[in-house]
Amino acid sequence: MTSLLTYTFKNLPSTSKWALRFCVRPLSSSSQLQAAAASQTKSKKTLAKPNIRNIVVVDGVRIPFLLSGTSYKDLMPHDLARAALLGLLHQTSVPKDVVDYIVFGTVIQEVKTSNVAREAALGAGFSDKTPAHTVTMACISSNQAMTTAVGLIASGQCDVVVAGGVELMSDVPIRHSRKMRKMMLDLNKAKTLAQRLSVISKFRLNFLSPELPAVSEFSTSETMGHSADRLAAAFAISREEQDEYALRSHSLAKRAQDEGLLSDIVPFKVPGRDTVTQDNGIRPSSLDQMAKLKPAFIKPYGTVTAANSSFLTDGASAVLIMAEEKALAMGYKPKAYLRDFMYVSQDPKDQLLLGPTYATPKVLEKAGLTMNDIDAFEFHEAFSGQILANLKAMDSDWFAQNYMGRKAKVGSPPLEKFNNWGGSLSLGHPFGATGCRLVMAAANRLRKEGGQYGLVAACAAGGQVGHRSLIGASRKLFS
Repeated sequence: MTSLLTYTFKNLPSTSKWALRFCVRPLSSSSQLQAAAASQTKSKKTLAKPNIRNIVVVDGVRIPFLLSGTSYKDLMPHDLARAALLGLLHQTSVPKDVVDYIVFGTVIQEVKTSNVAREAALGAGFSDKTPAHTVTMACISSNQAMTTAVGLIASGQCDVVVAGGVELMSDVPIRHSRKMRKMMLDLNKAKTLAQRLSVISKFRLNFLSPELPAVSEFSTSETMGHSADRLAAAFAISREEQDEYALRSHSLAKRAQDEGLLSDIVPFKVPGRDTVTQDNGIRPSSLDQMAKLKPAFIKPYGTVTAANSSFLTDGASAVLIMAEEKALAMGYKPKAYLRDFMYVSQDPKDQLLLGPTYATPKVLEKAGLTMNDIDAFEFHEAFSGQILANLKAMDSDWFAQNYMGRKAKVGSPPLEKFNNWGGSLSLGHPFGATGCRLVMAAANRLRKEGGQYGLVAACAAGGQVGHRSLIGASRKLFS
């Protein structure tokens, strides 16, 4: 525990009172420290289930996550996804013909490559006999890709599946207006000059107004930033607290980057440009500088700003998932077991970003674990306010009783176990690719820190959340 606490304190500003409130854990003597350390080396219970296949993550990679409009801006989504697949092939040396299936997640689809998984797979040299499909579930699209892989393997349909995700926010599809599209289709159907002239006569100048991709909830017409602002206000989370948490994320990410802990990143030679080797959104600032930014959504009184929000990001990720017996037969030492997962949905108006609070107790109960059993927490950081609101809700008996129908709170994750290598606020958030990053961060942290169980959560548009538990892959713990 000492090293974990020290590791956290070193990355926090001296004025971060909120962080200290959550970090301090009373340890009164060296004997307690020794007991705590010894308890971490003991094997906890295994979650293996009789007559059910063990499913493992062999390894996973991602190309560097970059601010949109930078080095990836001239590419297409399948270029990024192909790079992730090639990186995974190089990292694992898995033969392409062993892969039974490929599934990728994405959010804003490029119309030319709507099934981006298939186009990326063909571009990476996989056989045209290997099926591939694309899923979308907002920010948990690659979570859905991974759990789809779990289902394919658990049901015996496949032994080896590659799951991943991709997003290219630098080039989003912009359409003609609906009236313009209708006129163009009618014009295409017109057979005579008179019919064409009749269609053209209906044209109005406002038909030329473009349709941009929606940034708001279809059901509520409210942007996620507005939801984050309201959520922060509802839980009385101040602007200062949000900025402090964002600074923590950037500081931890910078330290992880400098120490080489972000080992899932594979270099990507961008055509016509230099080779990209690291994320470029990690920018530790100061609370004074962050305080100068104006509210981004609710003006002038909102507390959500560009500094405490995740930024538009380009990137792709991929993981190799196998049945354990297949992985061992091929000589792999898996990094993690995928045991349980849970999806929940909430009211997209008032509880859009609270999915982790609702899913956490459910997945723990399903696995027969408690919060104390979890060694590594990896939650998607859409906004600082969203993270802090979930931590408060998870630690509130009142919220559990009045909103969740539970007798008591589940408890909030200890900050010394939470997003220790940075998160989406600092590393970036390519919508379709973040889930795989979270899983690999949890798996790599468990191996690095000697833990056994990890918990991953991510909120998503529509009031949904993907949640899973992970078990560290060191087989000595589970024999």
